Amino acid sequence: MFVERKAISYNGCMAQVFILCFFGITECFLLATMAYDRYVAICRPLVYSIILSPRLCVQLVVGSYFAGWINAMSQTVDLLQLSFCGSHVIDLFFCDISPLLSLSTSDASISQMVLLTTAAILGAFTILIVLISYTFIVATILKNHSTEGKHKAFSTCASHLTVVSIFYGTSLFMYLKSSSDDSRHEDKWTTVFYTVVTPMLNPLIYSLRNKDVKDATRKVMAWKKISNILNK
Repeated sequence: MFVERKAISYNGCMAQVFILCFFGITECFLLATMAYDRYVAICRPLVYSIILSPRLCVQLVVGSYFAGWINAMSQTVDLLQLSFCGSHVIDLFFCDISPLLSLSTSDASISQMVLLTTAAILGAFTILIVLISYTFIVATILKNHSTEGKHKAFSTCASHLTVVSIFYGTSLFMYLKSSSDDSRHEDKWTTVFYTVVTPMLNPLIYSLRNKDVKDATRKVMAWKKISNILNK
């Protein structure tokens, strides 16, 4: 898109698929872990340090990366069994499973089934954890009669919910819809969101919860208003 040379080697393409599958599922599990973290912090604050011990935190992070590795290995090995003897033009910004399956000259029905099954099992599992965690969180918040307490609880969850909505929304749209030539243009815009926009927004979204960052942002905005007034 931004460079003249748009060719990629077969090995490079498979490497892209592996990296995408690895970090995609890892992100799903990390988001689920963060949802559980917020559940414990809001619903069981007195035993937070006991439940989420440093050892458990390490295990959850390692487990997230292990799940991503398992998914990446299974998807990449499955693609390596296919033949690509026809067109080698990938109608996307990078090598992804869906466009590669459409280019394969082999019977890709099993590969398509593996993709959908893996996405359904791993995706549904992590989404279920997020939904259950936030169901208990909302129930706990509604029981709290303190307006300040409710505001603090919602503020704690706002950044995470924003990232979850963008990431899961675009990912589910991309992988669980039926593929066709008419939908390729939509696929390109969708992939931009979950591969570029979401990672770029993550530091901004999460840092806005930091009091120092908020204070610095207010000072910058105030200084800009003063500068505009003086320039007039």
